[in-house]
Amino acid sequence: MRLATYRSTVEAAARLGAVVDDRIVDIERLGQSAGAALPSTMLDFIDLGPDAVRHATALLDALGDAQPVGLATPLANVTLLAPIPRPRKNIFGIGLNYIDHVAESAAALDTSPDLPRQPVIFSKPPTSVIGPDAPILHDAAITQQLDWEVELAAVIGTRARRVARERALAHVFGYTVLIDMSARDCRRAGQWIYSKGQDSYAPMGPVIVTADELPDPQTLDLWLTVNGVEKQRSNTSHMLFKVDELIADISQGITLEPGDIIATGTPEGVGAGRTPQEWVWPGDTIIATVEGIGTLRHPVVAA
Repeated sequence: MRLATYRSTVEAAARLGAVVDDRIVDIERLGQSAGAALPSTMLDFIDLGPDAVRHATALLDALGDAQPVGLATPLANVTLLAPIPRPRKNIFGIGLNYIDHVAESAAALDTSPDLPRQPVIFSKPPTSVIGPDAPILHDAAITQQLDWEVELAAVIGTRARRVARERALAHVFGYTVLIDMSARDCRRAGQWIYSKGQDSYAPMGPVIVTADELPDPQTLDLWLTVNGVEKQRSNTSHMLFKVDELIADISQGITLEPGDIIATGTPEGVGAGRTPQEWVWPGDTIIATVEGIGTLRHPVVAA
């Protein structure tokens, strides 16, 4: 399933829907049409566990082309929000997780040139999340070095504590696209949260593709453009620590819970690693894509 959080009007509450071709099918109303109880929010749906995906998929398949009034809406008529507009906890970010990015970061950002022996983990607060097409805020009083990073993000579906790597992917609900915006001149004594956690620095979406549709997250192309010029292009096969390794590692000391998000790192091609260095400014447009999931498009605006 391709699940999204959407709003039908400016005043309407956010609702959970399944994207089917050029329509969005309201999940709660889909359940009601079959006499079943399904929730209206993404987090409540994730909380129901794997059976919820199977049940909703079966209802969609049974529906076919039948479209009861009020059940489906053209995508063009709704506004997509971040799939999880307000995560319950900070997003787990992973730094230096593509080999070539380790090298460019060492040259430009004074990080170690050695490959990490364990995942490098930071966090982005819930207030950093924005949905598709929302503006990325550039505050010139805070940063003159705003940078881009396209990433695959994994969304946890079931509680994971001290899980083995071979069982780790069973805890994934699905995958989405995340842009890890980074104010490179806001790192403080080696700490990254202020650099990466400012408002609007975690564009996310446009959908969550459930794990049953992406059984191998290590085969996906991902790329990013700024003003139509390609800056990053790679494949998730080049991750230093794969998705299952990240889940296993984090869960040894931090319990992962339904709805938790792991942004799995970015490949080479960031602005800081270029000669001369490049940054985004108000008026620029960032477009990021992960194969099989979708595309995010965001203008950069003055804060």
